[in-house]
Amino acid sequence: MNDAERCPRCGQLNQCAQASSPQPVQDCWCFHRPIPRQLIEELPAEQRGKSCLCPHCAKALGTAVKTD
Repeated sequence: MNDAERCPRCGQLNQCAQASSPQPVQDCWCFHRPIPRQLIEELPAEQRGKSCLCPHCAKALGTAVKTD
């Protein structure tokens, strides 16, 4: 398993179809859930653009941002 299959925030499997496929994919949960830029910017620079957040972190973080 490579680091692209792990959430950079919690380390759990991110369930991203792109991460586990050597070929481009047509659909994945992460294509349908917007992630606010500020959440990406909160990750360490070396982890940005390397892997998706997991659905749990993306949902929890997205909810926290909306209610602030």
